Amino acid sequence: MRLDGQGESQNVEDRRGGGGAIGRGTVGIGTLVIALAASYFFGVDPALILGLASNTASPPAPSRTAPRPPANDEMATFVAKVLGSTETTWHAVFSEAGRRYQEPKLVLFTGATPTACGTGQSAMGPFYCPSDQKVYIDLAFYRDLRERFHAPGEFAQAYVIAHEVGHHVQNLLGISDKVHAAQQRSTSKAAANALSVRLELQADCFAGVWGHRADSMQKLLEPGEAEQALTAASAIGDDRLQRQSRGQVVPESFTHGSSEQRVRWFKRGMDSGDIRQCDTFNAASL
Repeated sequence: MRLDGQGESQNVEDRRGGGGAIGRGTVGIGTLVIALAASYFFGVDPALILGLASNTASPPAPSRTAPRPPANDEMATFVAKVLGSTETTWHAVFSEAGRRYQEPKLVLFTGATPTACGTGQSAMGPFYCPSDQKVYIDLAFYRDLRERFHAPGEFAQAYVIAHEVGHHVQNLLGISDKVHAAQQRSTSKAAANALSVRLELQADCFAGVWGHRADSMQKLLEPGEAEQALTAASAIGDDRLQRQSRGQVVPESFTHGSSEQRVRWFKRGMDSGDIRQCDTFNAASL
């Protein structure tokens, strides 16, 4: 990616090096095991499970000056530049709609860290916590993306951040709250899962909108890099993950969408650059 001209976001908080240790008031190990199992085997967002189980968990104490990543940390610099690019894009999109975009924070951590949604663990992969409007990522995930999921490349890494920022956009627009309320009213787990799939696919589409607009404005992509994000989206489809971990696919348990669906909706946003093309909730077919 051509990021030399992209400024770094000032919304990156570095908790690596022991700043995010688990302390009193966090969820127990049993809940963590359940959350991790749900994440790996069923594609369930672990932050949701931890959020429900951590009503007594204490969020991190506020810090007047959140530590910044060191200037010579290339991967942290990359993440800060990608986040900065998403800020530019979504400020423009919201402004076009007569709204004001509120930038999320992005937290770098190692191992585990307290969040307003409970304790976050690196094994969960990157996630967004709506309660504190922060994206959390252990940069070791990028090694997994490359080696376990066979999805290398900078744009694949950027797609991961853009997807989580997509959840932040949904939160700002009130979409997430409506979906969670509808899930509470659902009469079956399958129906609740189907709503989660539509939410996740929309976040993929929003990530594509960012990719389109960022490339149009700054020519960020090298030839062939768009395929990297498509590979990443395909690699983390529910069907593919379930087949790898369980040897069988259970569509009723999907929470993020199949590989084909994730690619299709990311590509829809990437091709159009139009947030209006991302209405997964009124789409007759996903």
